[in-house]
Amino acid sequence: MQEFDALLELLTALVKDPRTGVLLIFLIIASVSDFRTFRIPNWLTFSGMVFGLIYSAFVPFSFRLGFFWALGGLLLGFLIMLPCYALKIMGAGDVKLMAMVGAFLGVSDTLHAVAFSFIVGGIAALGFSLFNKALIRMLGNVKNIAQMMMMSAIGGFRPDVQIEASKSVGKLPYGICISIGTVAYVVAKQLGYA
Repeated sequence: MQEFDALLELLTALVKDPRTGVLLIFLIIASVSDFRTFRIPNWLTFSGMVFGLIYSAFVPFSFRLGFFWALGGLLLGFLIMLPCYALKIMGAGDVKLMAMVGAFLGVSDTLHAVAFSFIVGGIAALGFSLFNKALIRMLGNVKNIAQMMMMSAIGGFRPDVQIEASKSVGKLPYGICISIGTVAYVVAKQLGYA
């Protein structure tokens, strides 16, 4: 019964404070775009960032957590995902999408949304590789990336990870994973599970 009440509170919050509802709309648009074209448009992520920051300035998360809390979330989402872009594991649109999510959620919730997104992304990658009968290739690619990262950390040079097209498992629209992970976290938090 408590879950039902929490879900009703979430639906009420969508009406009272549109921050979450607008985030869901942005995430749905990003997911559809990423699924269709493997791209997340800049106009979407940047307008979402601007909305999240401006909205937080006028309607803060709490008494002391407003614009700078949202800006911190934006920067945190960006910085956590940036190494994945540098290693060519994900695209720039995915990094900007997580930064946008951070502008909506603030610092502490961004950490949780990233964790949920990584979990969803890992499950999706396993499912994708199993569906394409490429699990061994994917595990080999992960091993090579991990070895290169370790050697670059020890040797102090910039990793140059290049996966040959013949060894690639394929493209995964990771924006969908970010969207599902973020929504799962928001709902789990509302229900008291996160």
